[in-house]
Amino acid sequence: MDEQIRQIGERIRGLRDALDLSVEDMAGQCGLPVEQYKQIESGECDIAVSTLQQIGRKCNVPLDVLMFGEEPKMNAYFLTRWGTGISVERTKAYKYQSLASGFRNRKADPFLVTVEPKPEDTPIYYNTHYGQEFNLVIEGRMLLSINGKDLILEQGDSLYFDSSLPHGMKALDGKAVKFLAIVM
Repeated sequence: MDEQIRQIGERIRGLRDALDLSVEDMAGQCGLPVEQYKQIESGECDIAVSTLQQIGRKCNVPLDVLMFGEEPKMNAYFLTRWGTGISVERTKAYKYQSLASGFRNRKADPFLVTVEPKPEDTPIYYNTHYGQEFNLVIEGRMLLSINGKDLILEQGDSLYFDSSLPHGMKALDGKAVKFLAIVM
């Protein structure tokens, strides 16, 4: 698995150790099956940003610390220049670029997300997490499925939704899609 995913798993394992929790206790607190949690810690599987956010919220640790190993420092403002945000490529198909990683105690997590195309018959991976989410397509087209409803979003389209509903996406037309995702 990717080196960045392995490092994220190590940070999560370190957090669990620091909190003196068993694997079972940590998985239970985060609402994850024990086997899935073990795979996350070992870096054997991809981990959704929303799952990292859920772990961070449960353990009172900023998402940045889990994703990037860096503690946010700014509390008045944080400027991210185009192309310079800290990024993590969860898989070859998803790249997340944090747009506010240095801002402390933020209420939302904005990301520039790039999703690479997959073969048409590839199933959509569904995710759920606490809160709400806003997506704005910057480039390309994507299929966004929410709670069984398939929506096609094109450049300039946006969608705000309850992220506790099962949702997933895929790039369309054999091209990558870039979108702004704000997870709250």
